Amino acid sequence: MVGRARLIRLTVSLPLVAVLALAAGTVARGQAPAVPPQGPGLVPNGDAAKGNAGAGDATVATVGAHPLQPALELAQKGLAGLRGTIKDYSCTVVKRERIDGKLGDHEYMFAKIRHEPFSVYLYFLAPDTVKGQEVIYVDGKNDGNMLAHAGSGVRAMMGTVALKPQSMIAMQGNRYAITEIGVENLAKRLVEVAEHDKQFGECEVNFFPNAKVNGRICTCIQVVHPVPRRNFRFHLARVFIDDEYTIPVRYEAYDWPQEAGGQAVLMEEYTYMNVKVNNGFTDADFDPKNTAYKFSK
Repeated sequence: MVGRARLIRLTVSLPLVAVLALAAGTVARGQAPAVPPQGPGLVPNGDAAKGNAGAGDATVATVGAHPLQPALELAQKGLAGLRGTIKDYSCTVVKRERIDGKLGDHEYMFAKIRHEPFSVYLYFLAPDTVKGQEVIYVDGKNDGNMLAHAGSGVRAMMGTVALKPQSMIAMQGNRYAITEIGVENLAKRLVEVAEHDKQFGECEVNFFPNAKVNGRICTCIQVVHPVPRRNFRFHLARVFIDDEYTIPVRYEAYDWPQEAGGQAVLMEEYTYMNVKVNNGFTDADFDPKNTAYKFSK
C-alpha cells in the first residue's frame, strides 16, 4: 500500500545546489529517472527502485480478499476524514531521500500547509547548509512559481528567486516537487499504489498497533513484496497512521537488497511531527510580504 510515493512527500526544498546554480547562471543537466515500466504514482527524480530491474511480472492476485484490502480501506477512510475536517495544519517535516545513488542527510522544515487553495510555507531548520531558507508556493499565484531565498551568507544576497516547481533547478536534490508535499498528497499516493498493487499477488501485509512517532500513538502498516517484480515500486514500505487524526504521519520505502541475504536499501522517508490542525491560516501566512518572513522585494 505505499510506495509512490510521495509518495511524500513528504518532500521538497530549494537545495543549496539550486541556489548556487542560479548564482552562476547555470542549469543542472536533467536525468531521466529509472522507473518500472508498470506502476502507479509519480516518477521520482533521481532514483526509482533498482532491485527489480529486468524482473518479470508479478503473479495475478487470486480470487478472494487481498491482504492489502484492510490497509486500503484505512487509507481511504483517512483521506475522506482529512478532507472533511482538516482545513490547514502546521508541522515539522523531516525528509531523507536517495538521489542518484546517494542517500542524503535528514532535512528539517517548519511548515504551514493549507488545503484550499493549496498553499505551502516552509522554513528550513537544519542542516546548517539550508538553515534559514524560506519557500512559498500557492496554487494559482505568482505565475505558478515557488518563491524562495537562501538563509544567510553570499547566497542570501541574491534575494528572492522564482522557480517553476517542476523545473530542473527546483528539482535538484529533491525526489518530488513542492506541489506534492503534505499529508493529503501522501494519503492520495498511498491509495493509488494500494489500488494498483491489489491486482497482484506476492504481497505480505502486517499491522502493528501502538507504534509511536514522536510520542504520537500510531498504527504501522508494513507491506512487503518479497520477490523483485517490475510491477512494484518498492520491496518494503512502512506507513504510520496517526490514531487520532487517521492521517499518515510517516512513510518509508526500501529497494530490494543488492545481494542475497542483504539489507533492504532505503530510498525515501518522510515524517510529519508536531502536527497542529485548523490554525485558521489566511492568505497572509503564504504571502512573501509578511513581515514575519524574510523575502526580499
